[in-house]
Amino acid sequence: MKLVIAIVQDDDSAELIDSVTEAGFRVTKLATTGGFLKAGNTTLIIGVEEEKVNYVISLIEDTCKKRKQIINTTTPITGNVDIFMSYPIEVEVGGATIFVLDVDQFIRV
Repeated sequence: MKLVIAIVQDDDSAELIDSVTEAGFRVTKLATTGGFLKAGNTTLIIGVEEEKVNYVISLIEDTCKKRKQIINTTTPITGNVDIFMSYPIEVEVGGATIFVLDVDQFIRV
């Protein structure tokens, strides 16, 4: 038994949960926040048999695509801490961070 933990962007989570449950897997959804953009993420926890791990990963890869997004960032103007300058930067968002862990014991009651 394996535990797949997938951290995905909120925009991809509903479609991914639908794909995973339609494929017959149970999934637990946790609301999380990313550190870089400080934006909402979703962490999904999926218990799977070892031989089905690659299938679950392919579902995640098919749903969670990387894309470019413009965000505004603020920087203090040198010499004056009370004045900030805002400027847009392009960042890559989406995709998924996936962890696959061994499960010593799985109990459903």
